[in-house]
Amino acid sequence: MEPSSGQQRLLFVVVVLVLAGLGVYLISGRTHNGTAATPPASVSATSQAPQAPATSQAPQAPATTPASVPAGDYGTYSYTETAAAYAGKMASLVTGELAATLKNAYATPGLAAQRTAQKQVSTGSGGIASIRSFGSGSITFVVNIAQQLATTQGTSTKTTQYAVTVVSAAGGWQVNDIELAGAGNQ
Repeated sequence: MEPSSGQQRLLFVVVVLVLAGLGVYLISGRTHNGTAATPPASVSATSQAPQAPATSQAPQAPATTPASVPAGDYGTYSYTETAAAYAGKMASLVTGELAATLKNAYATPGLAAQRTAQKQVSTGSGGIASIRSFGSGSITFVVNIAQQLATTQGTSTKTTQYAVTVVSAAGGWQVNDIELAGAGNQ
């Protein structure tokens, strides 16, 4: 039985309120400043090395990983982490197709070698900036993902906007696509 138009609207309003609340929660407790690196394995962009002063110390892995925050999981990784472990953190939150894409992108030889050589450890957090579009079975949000990247060259922080599309699936809503906000998911 398909929900009525009124039930669909109510569901949409509830989803928007929950996601907006999550965004407020994530943004209110954290401040981020500075500039530097890009996320680990963007589906549509190539990762670049940060331009930061050199240090002789290797970065330490974060004490905690914000596993309950999907946008944070996207920007959180360590050079010691396998592609399967990176993608696995998001497995219940993303479609199978996107999980495979993230895993493959994380394992890209040049990026993986750079991550290891620089001993990259990234901690990400995110919040919803706006709703870009919505339809009967999908919603696209613009999300700010803040990333603190520690490497053998130093530590840097950058916030990047992504368009994140969630789709209605049998078990609930799942992320279907992540793109730079300026590149897609219209």
